[in-house]
Amino acid sequence: MKKAMVFGAGVSGLGAYRLLEKIGYDVILVDDKKGVSSKEGLKYLDEIEIFIKSPGVPYNELVVEAKRKGIEVIDEIELSYRYMLKYMGKKSKIIAITGTNGKTTTTTKVTELLKYVGYKAEYAGNIGVSFADLLLKNDDLDYVVLELSSYQLENLDSFKADIALVINLAPDHLSRYKSVEEYYDTKFNIEKNQTLSDYFILNNDSEEIIKRSNFVSGKKIFIGKNNNNCDFSIKNDILYKDDIEILKCSKLTLKGEHNRENVLFIVAIAKILNISDEKIREFLYTTGNIEHRMEEFFNYGKIKFINDSKGTNIDSTKFAVEAFKNCILICGGFDKKLDWLPLIELIKANVKEVYLIGDIADQLNDMLLENGYDKDKIYLLRDMKNCLLNMKERLDKDNEEIVLLSPATSSFDQFKSFEHRGEVFKELVREIFGR
Repeated sequence: MKKAMVFGAGVSGLGAYRLLEKIGYDVILVDDKKGVSSKEGLKYLDEIEIFIKSPGVPYNELVVEAKRKGIEVIDEIELSYRYMLKYMGKKSKIIAITGTNGKTTTTTKVTELLKYVGYKAEYAGNIGVSFADLLLKNDDLDYVVLELSSYQLENLDSFKADIALVINLAPDHLSRYKSVEEYYDTKFNIEKNQTLSDYFILNNDSEEIIKRSNFVSGKKIFIGKNNNNCDFSIKNDILYKDDIEILKCSKLTLKGEHNRENVLFIVAIAKILNISDEKIREFLYTTGNIEHRMEEFFNYGKIKFINDSKGTNIDSTKFAVEAFKNCILICGGFDKKLDWLPLIELIKANVKEVYLIGDIADQLNDMLLENGYDKDKIYLLRDMKNCLLNMKERLDKDNEEIVLLSPATSSFDQFKSFEHRGEVFKELVREIFGR
């Protein structure tokens, strides 16, 4: 029997494991908690035909040795695409979405819009559902909408998207990449294998994206919030395709400047697929916010609680803090080796008080003090529950306040994922303030 190795037992790894078993492979699962250890996995490499590396696992000795032995190392996205080609005849069109911020909102809303107009569509990727599991459960989709992180774009070979896009680029994941340029270039693997029969949507407002536009071999479509040279643009609150009005931004239910960017991409995809202006407006004038992204979920008297656990980098938190100025901010988490000074300046300008959690808490505390933020406005409590218990003692529910969880970094120091972090936050708020 053919043998494969899957390194990592997260959502992506387990999806790959199930898909390989369906194909007929004998699969060795490498994971320190749920399978054999990576050290033990070295003993099995001579038997392996294909090696699936989960996006979150490091390029350790096992991965390096697999490559040295000439074993093909790919990821679950590539494996699933090959399965779709060989066993399903690629009946589904693929819309692939990446970027530093806005991926989940755009992915979710594109999928919902496609369903709204009658297509069979589902999302997968870096959004809680593996591409592999999606294909195992669905063989008749019109569209697969993939949210792809840079990690999931590192080991592609034959993968090709019918429509691809990079929403924006900002420094992130510098604990993984040698430089910010390497991170940005990895994002552009999403255009791999495209031809002029495919589409690539470019954000003309992003200098780093336009600088890499020569990477693109698909048909280029340009969006921009304030640019007359774009195919889709916003002028005086009106979103246009060329010179034709599509919708009024003031009527959008997705609020905030960052969501205007997301909506431009959503509309561009819709028009590529010949969805009518009327249906686009119907959907975008009524659709709701997604969970964990600037989600207002609880009131305690006049105190509003906002769950922005999806704020996993500095730019993402910037959008949230600017939307909720003078808030009480809970931030911190895993140290991704970013330049934290822009966040410090943001807090100084916009945040009434700050509660610090996670591995990065002490470093942020020191930087805030060094840069002149009032020490009496800093609560170095490191733990979410301690923060909320402290607030319960201090805050008067008759005073208008906004408590915003927007960590500005990853969750892996204390939580399994940003979703888990957001769920814990909401549960604790309801438990502590709902008494």
